[in-house]
Amino acid sequence: MFSPSPEEHCAPSKDPVKYGELVVLGYNGSLPNGDRGRRKSRFALYRRTKANGVKPSTVHILNTPQASKADHLLCFQAVNCKGQHSISYTLSRNQTVVVEYSHDKDTDMFQIGRSTESPIDFVVTDTVSGSQEGEETPITQSTISRFACRVVCERNPPFTARIYAAGFDSSKNIFLGEKAAKWKNPDGHMDGLTTNGVLVMHPRGGFTEESKPGVWREISVCGDVYTLRETRSAQTRGKLVENESNVLQDGSLVDLCGATLLWRTADGLFHTPTQKHLEALRQEINAARPQCPVGLNTLAFPSMQRSRALSSLEDKQPWVYLACGHVHGYHNWGHRSEQEPNALRECPMCRAVGPYVPLWLGCEPAFYVDVGAPTHAFVPCGHVCSEKSAKYWAEIPLPHGTHAFHAACPFCATQLNLTQGCSKLIFQGPVD
Repeated sequence: MFSPSPEEHCAPSKDPVKYGELVVLGYNGSLPNGDRGRRKSRFALYRRTKANGVKPSTVHILNTPQASKADHLLCFQAVNCKGQHSISYTLSRNQTVVVEYSHDKDTDMFQIGRSTESPIDFVVTDTVSGSQEGEETPITQSTISRFACRVVCERNPPFTARIYAAGFDSSKNIFLGEKAAKWKNPDGHMDGLTTNGVLVMHPRGGFTEESKPGVWREISVCGDVYTLRETRSAQTRGKLVENESNVLQDGSLVDLCGATLLWRTADGLFHTPTQKHLEALRQEINAARPQCPVGLNTLAFPSMQRSRALSSLEDKQPWVYLACGHVHGYHNWGHRSEQEPNALRECPMCRAVGPYVPLWLGCEPAFYVDVGAPTHAFVPCGHVCSEKSAKYWAEIPLPHGTHAFHAACPFCATQLNLTQGCSKLIFQGPVD
């Protein structure tokens, strides 16, 4: 497991309480150019020195044409006073509802979004599929909200973590304009959805070897659970799901429309493989001296650091024919098409035709559901992890675009093959 570094806004004390970690899918242990400040591939949430949570308190209704000067002044103060958090619901040009939030000594709040402003604890940008090679790919127009969501953790056992759509800006406000989906609930409190929404999926059976995919839901600004809208930014909300909650579980996925985060609890992380364990598995494979069945040269997985960076290929790099799983060294024969030399290759061992790619170890421990040996590779990217981890992620439909879902490699976000999400690796031992 990675050693936790002090977070900018929630540095751990001498005996820190760790609520959990948020890990961005699509990165193999770090960002392509390295983790920097609040911009990183994983973010640890610790109990803060001083509670910063907030809870709803006073509600103000401002009817613009008829409002008195006192109403105007009160609403203005609620929205603009830097010491007071608030959520503003613009119902029409003539009416706005402002809900004040007061300090909550029993909770800590952590905010996630694209903005680099100080209220954001964890800066997240759009994940580009397979963009690990070299420089980060610039995004021309991000679909992630600047203040996307907030996680509120109880400071006392069992340290329950809850997810809410939208985050407070630098003025400590959340504004839901006329075009945003919003409504008044039967009990009278206001609620709404963000433009592209915050989706959550809780796996059935936790995050274990036996886990199965759950159902994707949308989380409202006040933390209620709804079925998905027809499209990501539709004006009409889904149906309220009363028997489900916004409490994050080990393995819960949070999608921000451009990046998907995995929530791991402190207890869940305790049972994941450590960096040392993954390194020992790598050395164990290399110690067995697997060979290319044709060239008879010894193969070896690159170091964890080189695997994370997807740096230049090494001479002993293992390659695989994904259609059958036979592991070879690199060779330049078996092309099925001279026009597309890298499209399909024929395995010299069994004549199976399919992609031929280099193998890279999955270095992010949080994505493993067990501590098994790295025996399977994702198709078509070639990232390697344990059998049960590979099969788990091959079954998880991840949001893509405005209404599509598809399984993807957690280490690079490459969309997996629909008919074969992963392939069992077949190594040949030394002949001597």
